[in-house]
Amino acid sequence: MNHNVHIIGAATAFGQPRLGVDFGPDALRYAGLIQTLKKLGLSVTDKGNIRGNFKVEAGRHSIKNDDNLLNYDAVKDFNTVLAGSVDASVSNGHFPLVLGGDHSLSIGSLAGISRHYDNLGVIWYDAHGDLNDSRTSPSGNIHGMPLGISCGLGDAALVNLYDEGPKVKPENIVLVGMRDLDEGEKEYIRDNGILTFTMTDIRSKGIDTVMKEALDHLAGKCDGIHLSLDVDGLDPMETPGTGTPVEGGLSLSETQLAMSILNHSNQITSMDLVEVNPLLDDRNKTAEKAVEIAAFLFGKKQL
Repeated sequence: MNHNVHIIGAATAFGQPRLGVDFGPDALRYAGLIQTLKKLGLSVTDKGNIRGNFKVEAGRHSIKNDDNLLNYDAVKDFNTVLAGSVDASVSNGHFPLVLGGDHSLSIGSLAGISRHYDNLGVIWYDAHGDLNDSRTSPSGNIHGMPLGISCGLGDAALVNLYDEGPKVKPENIVLVGMRDLDEGEKEYIRDNGILTFTMTDIRSKGIDTVMKEALDHLAGKCDGIHLSLDVDGLDPMETPGTGTPVEGGLSLSETQLAMSILNHSNQITSMDLVEVNPLLDDRNKTAEKAVEIAAFLFGKKQL
C-alpha cells in the first residue's frame, strides 16, 4: 500500500437532512488520526477541508428539487470540487484518505479516482447499499445513492460528474455488512450479480472468509481497489455517532480483522471514511473508533 497519504476533509452534510456530519473530518482529526498514522511510519499531509462553492441560504439546508433529490445543486457542486482534489492527489502519487461528511461525497471521490484506473474495484463496507436513484429512494437523500450514481444510475449530471459516464462496473463491486437494503437496491443487486455479503453471511462465514472472498473476486480484473467505509457498517453500540444506525452490525474487532486483511493484500489504493457525526456522538467515541479502523488498514497490529 502507498504510505504517502493525503488527508482530504469532505465537510459536507448536503446528502442527508441531519446537520453535524460536516464536522466529521475535524472530529477525526481531534481523535488523533494524523498522529496515529504518522506513528505507523506514514508520510501524512493534511489538505484541509473541501467546502465547495455553492452557498446555501441560512435555514434552507433541506430543499428538494423536482426529482425529489435533496440539496441537489449543493451536492453536485461539492462533489465536483472534491473530485478535482482527489484526482490531483492520485496524480501526485498519494493515497487519498477522504474524511466525511455524509456518503454522498463518494460521488466525487470515485469520479476523481476512477480516471486513474481501467477497472477500479470498490469494497463498500456499510449497512446500506447506497444503490438508489430518485425513482427507488424512499427519502430523496443523495447519501443513499452514490454507488448507484457511480454505476450510471439516475440523474445524468451526477452520473457524468467530472468525467462522462459511469465510474465503476457492478461486477467490480463487493458489498460488505448489508442489512438495510431497499427493494430497488435488492433488484439492482440481483440483476447485476453484485457480490454481496449480508450480516447473515458474515455471521455464517466469518469476516476473515468474507474479506478473502471479496479480494479473490476482485483479483486479476481490477487494477486498484477503493474502500468506502461508512461507520454505520458497525453496530450502533460501537459507533453511536452516525445518522442512520442499524442494529445487528459488525463489531470493532471484526472490522480490525477486516482492515488487517486488506492491509496484507496490498491492493487498497484509496479510502472514504464517512458518516461520523459528532453532534450525535458520545464523547467523540465514534471518531475514535474510526481512527482505530484507519490505523488497522494502514498496518496497526495488536501485538
